[in-house]
Amino acid sequence: MKLDITTLEGGNAGSVDLNETIFGLEPRADLLARCVRWQLAKRQAGTHAVKNRSDIDRTTKKVYKQKGTGSARHGAASAPQFRGGGRAFGPQVRSHAHDLPKKVRALALKHALSSKAKDASLVVIDDVKLSEPKTKALVERFGKLGLGNALIIGGAEIETNFQRAARNIPNIDVLPVQGINVYDILRREKLVLTKSAVDALEARFK
Repeated sequence: MKLDITTLEGGNAGSVDLNETIFGLEPRADLLARCVRWQLAKRQAGTHAVKNRSDIDRTTKKVYKQKGTGSARHGAASAPQFRGGGRAFGPQVRSHAHDLPKKVRALALKHALSSKAKDASLVVIDDVKLSEPKTKALVERFGKLGLGNALIIGGAEIETNFQRAARNIPNIDVLPVQGINVYDILRREKLVLTKSAVDALEARFK
């Protein structure tokens, strides 16, 4: 698969041959959904909790006598059916994370990359460098490239001026190549890869 390489100024910088085993697969929604669910589950804090009846500090004296009242039998006032009582079967502190095999994660990343290539939402850029960290100038360049909602993947390290200029732009995410992930790829309309990011991805999946 051949794709043109562009520059930040909108010029042409040649072309690149993308590996079909990474960028030319038929996207599978089930793999992408599994990986996104795994990512989001890992992010959950799991710190939600309620007080059950053993955590409620109320009298344990019997509410009223067992017989003769015509009402149901009740013991302590900390029972869930009483106002101010403990909650039955409420959430407790726990981890929401679950396992997903490495091979499935790697395959899901390939399918996410392929989905952007198939939708013509993949842009390859020669490099992401700026002489000075000016957000206004970068917004103008993104406008010429049609990047209003995009994930930009750089090399092993993002150039400081570019990172500073891009961090205030809404709907633009910038990550080094080692931080690329399925969720961030799918949540943005376009995926922008630098030439070094393409080389790193192909070396990773070799």
